[in-house]
Amino acid sequence: MDDALFDAEPIEVPANNKFVTAPLAARMRPSSLDEVVGQNQVTRADSPLRVLLNPDDDNKLAATSLILWGPPGSGKTTLAHVISVSTGRSFVELSATSSGVKEVREVIDLARRRFARGVGTVLFIDEIHRFSKSQQDSLLAGVEEGWVTLVAATTENPSVSINSALMSRSLVLPLNPLKDEDVIELLKKALTSDKGLKSKYQCDEKALAHIARASGGDARRGLIALETAAAVADAEKRLEISLADAEVAVQRAALRYDKAGDEHYNVISAYIKSVRGSDVDAAIHYLARMVESGEDPKFIARRLVILASEDIGLADPNALTMAVAAMQAAQLVGWPEARIILAEATTYLALAPKSNSVYNAINEALDDVRKGNAGPVPQHLRDGSLPASRDTGAGKGYKYAHDFEEGVASQQYLPDNLKNKTYYKPGSRGAEQRFADLWERIRQVLRSSK
Repeated sequence: MDDALFDAEPIEVPANNKFVTAPLAARMRPSSLDEVVGQNQVTRADSPLRVLLNPDDDNKLAATSLILWGPPGSGKTTLAHVISVSTGRSFVELSATSSGVKEVREVIDLARRRFARGVGTVLFIDEIHRFSKSQQDSLLAGVEEGWVTLVAATTENPSVSINSALMSRSLVLPLNPLKDEDVIELLKKALTSDKGLKSKYQCDEKALAHIARASGGDARRGLIALETAAAVADAEKRLEISLADAEVAVQRAALRYDKAGDEHYNVISAYIKSVRGSDVDAAIHYLARMVESGEDPKFIARRLVILASEDIGLADPNALTMAVAAMQAAQLVGWPEARIILAEATTYLALAPKSNSVYNAINEALDDVRKGNAGPVPQHLRDGSLPASRDTGAGKGYKYAHDFEEGVASQQYLPDNLKNKTYYKPGSRGAEQRFADLWERIRQVLRSSK
């Protein structure tokens, strides 16, 4: 890599060039924080980023690297460019999907040479969560020495995807999906801006609302849809963008769902909580989002199997049977028919009575075991099948349950230190009321042992 690359002048495109035009999303990229739409938590007057970009104290930024964490289209690359422009530093962009340690070290080395000449460098790395630990470690020297101001973008939780050494040297700025009103504001700016469509078109408010809704909070997607809608109108020699034009441009609502990112966990979490909360409509909605995104049906079905035991349990013993059957059937038939099977299981489990008593019972028992509250197995329950064991009294005094009325013998089963412990505390919903009554009768017999 040549040092001249840092100093290269941008290529000038003639104003009358009809063949080389940057996309609308690129042309509308802000050059200052004041032009950024949405993300008020980052752009407000007292935000950490404003402080770091204070031109009267520019050295602050040299010692601070930034991690921009947010969904696609929320402005990560835009903010990186704003930082570069605001500080007057050279801007170098690498993508973690196509760059390795060699490329990173070349950039760091050139930045070090420029730093010695009093010129700073902003190094923007997109999708840094795709970097391995060794690749992330290769950034540390440049960050620590201030040769580069690292601005990293990630769609994944940086606490999980970025190593602790880099995290400790960085300020994390979470970004949110844009609201529909933010996207509409951006679209209106694009319609009138000299960088955008230069007031050439009028746009129906319903068309703007449709594009904003379909963009799913992704500014880039919204601008692409607007530009496409304008092209549709252009093809028919119209200067008004209609709702029909917007519908053609959008084609399908943009679902914000990334099977490898945070929304993967957000959507499955909302799905399970909706089933647990007995909201069938919400559960079906989140299921549809996963189906549309191409989520593995086995992943969804496995979560239903877990939920059937954790959140329904003995309140409806058929729930686990239903979930296991759905898992097997979904795996057998696959998409798209599996959507019907999973929707049936989702509806059944959402409407089923709920109980987490079994879940609580095993967790409380595990807690005792982990704390050392196990205690010796009572003598009469020990294996006495071998002579040496019988000589120690193992198995002596054991009462065979089938010899007693209702198949329950009055004897101690828990270790001495836990003999009065109760783990299973049944609820009163659904079929578990019957189990609650039965368990109470059995316990009275068991605990009556002397």
